[in-house]
Amino acid sequence: MSLSMYQASIPVFLRMLGNLSTILDKAAAHAEAKKIDPAIFVNARLAPNMFTLSRQVQIATDMVKACAARLSGLDVPHFEDTESTFAELQARIAKTVAFLQSVSAEQIDGSEDRHITPNFGSRVLSFSGQDYLLDFVIPNFHFHMTTAYAILRHHGVELGKTDYTGEYQDLVG
Repeated sequence: MSLSMYQASIPVFLRMLGNLSTILDKAAAHAEAKKIDPAIFVNARLAPNMFTLSRQVQIATDMVKACAARLSGLDVPHFEDTESTFAELQARIAKTVAFLQSVSAEQIDGSEDRHITPNFGSRVLSFSGQDYLLDFVIPNFHFHMTTAYAILRHHGVELGKTDYTGEYQDLVG
């Protein structure tokens, strides 16, 4: 049995966004336990020329909602990038999850050859649906997910590999 475009995208995105939500919960609990202003974490970055935690979450969610929309031929939902608290970041993840859950396998499957032309300001890229998913969205999504994890880990939040990957025994069945 071959892997479908839907199977390679939506379930993976949903699982990882769930893991991101858990990571943010741990960061919020850590901030509360250590009496650290949560804004310090939300605005933290790994290097001066890197985006903040909030921007990493915004980009990760933007990647996957745009992917689901483009592969299914829907309009890309627009979210304002104004999140400045853990609760607001969690709400953004929840909105993204709700959108992803509204897109069916029938809408995405067969999109391997769909012409995708994302626009990034003055730069327009061109992909087949499969190349867009596998060579652009998935690497970018994981980069921003990993960076969000690394920012929090770097700032003392007790996170481990399974916080990022999730528990594997839940996947059997």
